[in-house]
Amino acid sequence: MTEDLRVGVIGAGAMGADHIRRIETRVTGARVSAVVEPNAARAAAATRHVPRALVYARIEEALAADAMDAVLIAVPGLLHVATLLPALEAGLPILCEKPLTPDSATSMRVLEAEQRLDRPHIQVGFMRRFDPEYAQLRDTIASGEAGELLMLHCAHRNASVPETYVQEMLINDSVVHEFDIVPWLAGSPLKSVEVRYSRRNPAAPERLREPILVLMELEDGMIVDVEMSVNVQFGYQVTTEAVFSRAALRIGDPLAARPGKRAEHESFETRFAEAYDIEVQRWVDAVRRGDLIDGPNAWDGYLVALACEAGVRALSGGVQLVARPEPPSFYVPTHVSGRRSALA
Repeated sequence: MTEDLRVGVIGAGAMGADHIRRIETRVTGARVSAVVEPNAARAAAATRHVPRALVYARIEEALAADAMDAVLIAVPGLLHVATLLPALEAGLPILCEKPLTPDSATSMRVLEAEQRLDRPHIQVGFMRRFDPEYAQLRDTIASGEAGELLMLHCAHRNASVPETYVQEMLINDSVVHEFDIVPWLAGSPLKSVEVRYSRRNPAAPERLREPILVLMELEDGMIVDVEMSVNVQFGYQVTTEAVFSRAALRIGDPLAARPGKRAEHESFETRFAEAYDIEVQRWVDAVRRGDLIDGPNAWDGYLVALACEAGVRALSGGVQLVARPEPPSFYVPTHVSGRRSALA
């Protein structure tokens, strides 16, 4: 492909608007050709500096107009099925923000539709796989230079959350990222999930009981703990400490050392800005060279949906097993263009 990839961005909210700016200003080889957004004011604001982009209220209208070569889905998760299925039917490459869908049943519908095509067309937006620190940690684990990986200690902290954030979202909107990144780092699938409650944060609204400690066991026997806090006040932090047989390595922001000190980041938008840039650039490059995706695929999204369902059950107590079906051959990890793919 010699011309720029025409990308249709579905959704012009905060995430969609951020991707529009990213494609137009930092990603090479692509341009925003269409924006699908029923809210006219939001669409106008998001496309103010993209005069070439055509605006549509529905994805079907953009598809009928042949307005895009590829689709980036940035609408809320509940709307993903309604946008994924028409895009798949049109045979377009897709980058879909997490989650693939909100539950395993609808994710399976998407998998079944995708398998009618010749190969995977969906890349799921688990952007942490593209963060340089996470990538370096994974390489260290795989190399064995620090010895055997024994444990992972993770923390995922938000300064605050909106009024729409409810208890199950601790799992479905937040720990969802750890459900993807932990098996990717460790090279072993999830086996079980347990949730333990610590003392309640007095800054938390009445509807939330947090922080929580999520304990994961992997199939190889390794234990992973994830502290999930969403009202820490001092900023946004995502950290991971890997304990090896000969070393311990930690990535992420430093802790706020004293009261009143702010964290380096206020939100995921700055903490993972580089990861998003790399993710979208690699997706664009993959589509342009004909590979279509270079990152977590729809099967990865389905496995995370299964893990989230176990995690939500664990909010009510007990150790919950995570379903682990065998992937269809359609989704067996591959190597892309002679390089190790993020799928592997």
